[in-house]
Amino acid sequence: MSRIAIVTGASSGLGREFVRQIDTGAAGPVDEIWAIARHAEKLEALVRITQTPVRAFCLDLGDLESFDLIEAALAESPDAEVALLINGAGSGAFGPFAGQSKTSASDMVAVLMRAPIELTYRALPYLAPGSRILNISSVAAFAPQPELAVYAAAKRFVLDFSRALAVELEGTGITVTAVCPKPMRTGFFDAPGDVEAASRITRALGFEKVERVARHALKAAAQGRDLAISAPEMRLYYAASRLIPYRSLIALERALGILA
Repeated sequence: MSRIAIVTGASSGLGREFVRQIDTGAAGPVDEIWAIARHAEKLEALVRITQTPVRAFCLDLGDLESFDLIEAALAESPDAEVALLINGAGSGAFGPFAGQSKTSASDMVAVLMRAPIELTYRALPYLAPGSRILNISSVAAFAPQPELAVYAAAKRFVLDFSRALAVELEGTGITVTAVCPKPMRTGFFDAPGDVEAASRITRALGFEKVERVARHALKAAAQGRDLAISAPEMRLYYAASRLIPYRSLIALERALGILA
């Protein structure tokens, strides 16, 4: 049996950190890491620096054919067991919905919503008791977010899908964890769309370190928890979002400078 960890968005940011921590044994023993990302050069660099064998897949998860290729690779590995599946590929843009590009929303829907569904569905036959699924959501999922409307809605989809699937898989030994970090200093902010909106939100919320987020997420998954929120203040925000009426929450975000 060959134990495989599959990580999307693996070439940079949080995905790359997951690969690094898996490589050091933080997720338990694996025989191979399948790293999926769009940037061939970064994937090649990842292969060179890991002790665990890495199989690189240079794919655009906005393209449905990418999932056919991954599914075929799994089918060609009859002894494969997916011990860990991390859906971490990202796409996002700040700013009012009407001001975004024609393709921005559809790109976010494809990468943030469709990709985790497709990959999870195709990988499920290869999961076994003890396997873990981690889907990267966001603190933006806790309430509808003006100036981040599509991204927040997509991350809410990931959160709800993950927690529902966790219940469906109870009794199988397979766990599902929705990971909800704050903003992190990653490539996400290289082209954020509305720079002013992005700066305002990140000034108010601050940044989390990818090392902390990945470590907390892997620990939560190992404990069988369906939700991982690494920032203590965001756990309070999550609780508040479930108790405070939405319009009052928006007024509070404006008072804190998160919204204009």
